[in-house]
Amino acid sequence: MHKIGYKIPFVLTLLLSVVCGPSDNTQKSDTLAKQNPMFVDVTKEVNLDFVHDPGVDGRYFMPESIGSGGAFLDYDNDGDLDIYLINSGPHNGDKKDETNITNQLFRHEGNGTFANVTAESGLGDTGYGMGVAVGDINNDGHVDVYVTNYGPDALYRNNGDGTFGNISKQAGITNPQWGCSAVFFDYNLDTYLDIYVTNYVAYDPTDICMDRSGRQDYCGPAGFPGVPDVLYRNNGDATFMDVSMESGLAAGASKGLGVVSADFNGDHWPDVYVANDQEANHLWINMGDGTFTDKALMRGIALNELGRPEAGMGIALGDAENDSDLDLFVTHLRTESNTFYRSEGEHGYQDDTVVAGLAGPSIPYTGFGTGFFDYDHDGDLDLAVVNGRVTRGPLLVHNRRSYWDDYAEPNFLYENDGQGQFRALTAEESAFGRPIENSRGLAFGDVDNDGDIDLLVTNEGGPARLFRNEADHNGHWLIVRAVDPNLDRNAIGATITVHVGNKRMTRLINPGYSFCSSNDVRAHFGLAEADAVDEIAVLWPDGTIETFPGAKSDQIITLKRGQSTSQQSNTD
Repeated sequence: MHKIGYKIPFVLTLLLSVVCGPSDNTQKSDTLAKQNPMFVDVTKEVNLDFVHDPGVDGRYFMPESIGSGGAFLDYDNDGDLDIYLINSGPHNGDKKDETNITNQLFRHEGNGTFANVTAESGLGDTGYGMGVAVGDINNDGHVDVYVTNYGPDALYRNNGDGTFGNISKQAGITNPQWGCSAVFFDYNLDTYLDIYVTNYVAYDPTDICMDRSGRQDYCGPAGFPGVPDVLYRNNGDATFMDVSMESGLAAGASKGLGVVSADFNGDHWPDVYVANDQEANHLWINMGDGTFTDKALMRGIALNELGRPEAGMGIALGDAENDSDLDLFVTHLRTESNTFYRSEGEHGYQDDTVVAGLAGPSIPYTGFGTGFFDYDHDGDLDLAVVNGRVTRGPLLVHNRRSYWDDYAEPNFLYENDGQGQFRALTAEESAFGRPIENSRGLAFGDVDNDGDIDLLVTNEGGPARLFRNEADHNGHWLIVRAVDPNLDRNAIGATITVHVGNKRMTRLINPGYSFCSSNDVRAHFGLAEADAVDEIAVLWPDGTIETFPGAKSDQIITLKRGQSTSQQSNTD
């Protein structure tokens, strides 16, 4: 069967050719970026030697164009962030484990460099990789790893000695579909982390798709049926039960790519938001009885302001206005803008993409990984987006280097003015958009423990890149880890609010956002001129609030449940 891939209007295609075409100032921009970069590519310097291999063989196998992601995690509990990168490999009948194309684990050596410890760790998964989620499934203080694949997913249990074991079969992990993003969260508040997995489409590799020039290209999702997502309930003994049907999450098929979990309606039960490709997004509200109801349309985050579904990929979640409400940002296909949903509290969300200044800059590009973070410590959340096409477009790279150059697009950093208005920084200012590659995953974390957030970018068919934050920081900072000693693990789903004078800043303990990636589990606060915070409040996942005393800035602190100055049960 011959199909047209993603539909791009002819007029807009011409427009994109003009807007996105190679700039005469490309070399000048690169020179300026090197002189005063906000972010420095330190990939080679730190020995992060990884190149994603999607197994391109000329048949335009659709999963080649979608994955894959990466993760920041501290798998050995030494206080330094390690890196796990997802690979793909052959899909033409060759056995992947005979090609040495596997996922890769890089251990932080404590001196700023990384060592590839894949072989001894047991994390060299050989599936056709897409995404990764990180969480402690058995409350033993060691993070475990869930890998999504095109085909059977895999769950790796951390043995606590630097090694992992694949426990997928005995744990009951049986998802055979095209899994993408996944997230750990405790949906039934039984203290054990459950797993939500987005599934994409029921892809038929025999289908052939063409671009408008009659050349074969990658198919879009329109020609294939969606697949229900999966919810695995943790049984508390390192085994899981597929409760997708009984929970109501599998009531209808969808085309899920991005996912994030948070309490979206203030009832202290964790909910799930899913970005679907060319279909309405889902907001699965947790009813507290093991079931979920989709309230995305009612809350204003199913469609854009024109009432249309978009090609949802990655998700950012954060308080962009410092009003203690969590705003949403979803990345989309070129010719669509990315969408900024501003939280209106109990009234739901408003599509404020144009007002926020995020519409125009994003229209020419296809966004994937994304996240809110305060890159310059001025006290408000900025925004990063990595881009890359899924079908051919105008050549943007200065010198053709690889097969993926026809799909390559620059990445963007957007600066928040403190009022929820954003400005796209130029390549000269950020140095984050160079080189131009076909990016997918984006992970956020303080990899060198110096108080600012660094960026890990994964590229389709290209090298993973680590960008160290070297921005001029005009303010102080605080990094907070929240731990429940009774569970011996990070308090996934907790909300941290710091009070500085009349200002409040809220962050979520939640590593699962962006696209197919997992992030630093610690909460980061830019404090501007404040050399201390007055008070820290922790809303634990079960609704209990603890108030901790203030702390001096420019340090990493750990807050342990039950060790505060006051505790109360939040029943509002």
